[in-house]
Amino acid sequence: MDRYRIAMVCTGNICRSPTAEVVLTAQLVDAGLSDRVDVESCGLGDWHVGDPMDPRSAQRLRAGGYDPTRHRAQVLPSSWAPGEDEPDLLLAMDATHRADLLSGGATPARVKLFCDFDPANPGGDVPDPYYGGAQGFEEVLRMVERTCAALVAELVATLGDPESDRGRDR
Repeated sequence: MDRYRIAMVCTGNICRSPTAEVVLTAQLVDAGLSDRVDVESCGLGDWHVGDPMDPRSAQRLRAGGYDPTRHRAQVLPSSWAPGEDEPDLLLAMDATHRADLLSGGATPARVKLFCDFDPANPGGDVPDPYYGGAQGFEEVLRMVERTCAALVAELVATLGDPESDRGRDR
């Protein structure tokens, strides 16, 4: 089976989408799904390409026990042509990103809002903390953690429980 691919998408790929990428990656490891699911993030604009994560996002992630050091901002790859190398799931951090993905030709069935999986705020937007203070970055991390937990549960339901797969190998 091919690996399931998820891409987080925001404006510049230095705050929201990389936070979601780091958290989801860690939760997939904990759930035993890291060998079946690939996660990446990208931005719609190229202002920050090659830059590390916003230091405020990185600090919140480190304080939460995550490792943000590997991230480098990238723009939405042109190779993600619908039906070719496009991820299985494109998760937009807000409605504007979702609209941009759809108007850019992404396969509609693969494009969702990240918060479509948020049990506390389904269908909402992940607020952009970039122009605010530390509290906004903390709010984003809390939102991302609970939403990623729900997304992992959905992935287990869709892809199968890795624990039950291990039991079959015996």
